Amino acid sequence: MHSSSSPSTSSPLTSSSHPLQPYGWDTDWEAEFAPYTEQGCLPGRVVRVDRGQCDVVTADGVVRADTAFVTPHDPLRVVCTGDWAAVDPEGGNPRYVRAYLPRRTAFVRSTSSKRSEGQILAANVDHAIVAVSLAAELDLARIERFLALAWESGAQPLVVLTKADLVPDPVTLAHLVQDVETAAPGVPVLSVSAEQGEGLDVLAAVVSDGTAVLLGQSGAGKSTLANALLGEDVMGVQAIRDVDGKGRHTTTTRNLLALPGGGVLIDTPGLRGVGLWDAGNGVDQVFAEIAELAEQCRFHDCAHQSEPGCAVLAAVDSGALPERRLESYRKLMRENQRIVAKTDARVRAEIRKEWKRRGALGKAAMEAKRGGLR
Repeated sequence: MHSSSSPSTSSPLTSSSHPLQPYGWDTDWEAEFAPYTEQGCLPGRVVRVDRGQCDVVTADGVVRADTAFVTPHDPLRVVCTGDWAAVDPEGGNPRYVRAYLPRRTAFVRSTSSKRSEGQILAANVDHAIVAVSLAAELDLARIERFLALAWESGAQPLVVLTKADLVPDPVTLAHLVQDVETAAPGVPVLSVSAEQGEGLDVLAAVVSDGTAVLLGQSGAGKSTLANALLGEDVMGVQAIRDVDGKGRHTTTTRNLLALPGGGVLIDTPGLRGVGLWDAGNGVDQVFAEIAELAEQCRFHDCAHQSEPGCAVLAAVDSGALPERRLESYRKLMRENQRIVAKTDARVRAEIRKEWKRRGALGKAAMEAKRGGLR
């Protein structure tokens, strides 16, 4: 990588000495960017996107750039917070983002539109932090939904239970953590209090390596958590309602910030709707115990509904698998299948085939029942 002052003649910089290193720049990004260096472009990381323009942090500081050259029809390919961009050198007015590097990971959800398009929330993320407020009753199904998207993104999920100071009884707090751990196999669960500073050192150590994105509903305490990690009041904070623990959107855009202890944080607006987007593998990881049980079912295509020899249903009957977990799994799998079917003809055909199979089974059962009555 050459310096911006003389892109064609300066000696290469190592990633460790590069000004963008605090934002996640490394030798692999440097190698991928080489063709754009030859074109005279500057590397930079997108810290904020706003209506066809974005703020990009470069070696020369934060610059405003136009995204007209990278605005495809596919909403999943638009410039996003966390992208590594190739930006015009100084002198252009306006300056443009000419391209962005292939993403290592991408956090995607379906939009609330009837067309069910995908929406990318953050790119090149290593840790997906799901913030859950202890000011309201835990919604384990919603946590499972967030985790399915987090696993699917390629990032490592982490559940952070915020406002732990509102649960003064340590035994009660331990039970709440255990409930979430049951709904989040393989995912670390951490209780923190930004007000009292409890648990923040552990969280800071986790996010100091790589890029973390903060996710959660409005009122989950994301902005307070971000301020605590940043060591200053960068993000605005609003009071929440005592009745249900909810609040208005404090953060209205996705912002990328370098942390003083190392690492990068992307804060996102509160998400009211979290629709799955082709997250079948993510759902399987959230419900890993069901996937393991399914391998013991008599039929390899068992739907875990009423099939004989179903190990999943047997586990529910014995109490080894909570029925709530199975219901949540079924719901997310159905939702994901509908999303995928809208763009995948093969999946649509499989769904129709499954409907016919179930219809035939139902018809055969009714005929057998009539025969028995006769």
